[in-house]
Amino acid sequence: MSGHSKWSTIKRKKGKADAQRGKIFTKIIRVITVAARSGGGDPETNVKLKVAIQLAKENNMPNENIEKAIKRGTGEADGVSYEEIIYEGYGPGGVAVLIEALTDNKNRTTPEVRKIFSKNAGNLGENGCVAWMFDKRGYFIFEIAKVNEDAIVDLALEAEAEDVKSDSENIEVMTPPEKYKKFSNLIKEQNIECLLSEVTLIPKTTVDLEGKKARQMLNLMEQLEDQDDVQKVYANFNIADEIMEEISASKDKS
Repeated sequence: MSGHSKWSTIKRKKGKADAQRGKIFTKIIRVITVAARSGGGDPETNVKLKVAIQLAKENNMPNENIEKAIKRGTGEADGVSYEEIIYEGYGPGGVAVLIEALTDNKNRTTPEVRKIFSKNAGNLGENGCVAWMFDKRGYFIFEIAKVNEDAIVDLALEAEAEDVKSDSENIEVMTPPEKYKKFSNLIKEQNIECLLSEVTLIPKTTVDLEGKKARQMLNLMEQLEDQDDVQKVYANFNIADEIMEEISASKDKS
């Protein structure tokens, strides 16, 4: 499992997402608003909006919040206008970092993102400098103790998935973007519990980190994710499980 994915599952187990539910709601509301503004307020004809609403429901967002965000996007209610921005740069050890952001003030967000990079041994780069290092894929994580691995493999084959990997704790399945919905529907039909499912960016290659650079990289990831305007952060680092667990444990104590 890649370092980025491993870090994501560790955070989910700790319940950090629950602790930051208000911040998560704010970010999802922005996604819904922008989707409704660009493609209309009907999720049946606006795929981007449908995905955003599904994400909101997975995070237990009240329907009232979802409806208000849609109305802001369609102009039925007053709201802030958000701009979609992609930031690209490099982290410790030359790790490629790509950021998706939604902001109402680019002149505020860009300096803040640049500052986070510089504080953590990284630097903000030009557009296009690292995007080519990532491929869009459907991505699923299952907790191995809660699922039947053979059943996952069979469904992955049926959905024409690209890859299935497993370690002592988790099973990862990657699909072409166009096969994401098919595999998602198959596991729902079988009532198979999924730890994480999304269409995401997967790095073509990874950079191994340890020691100081590993800590700096994880600090960079956390600070970028905590920035209000940042929606998603992708990076091609890889950190050994034992190092990841050690850093995670030390963060709990601090």
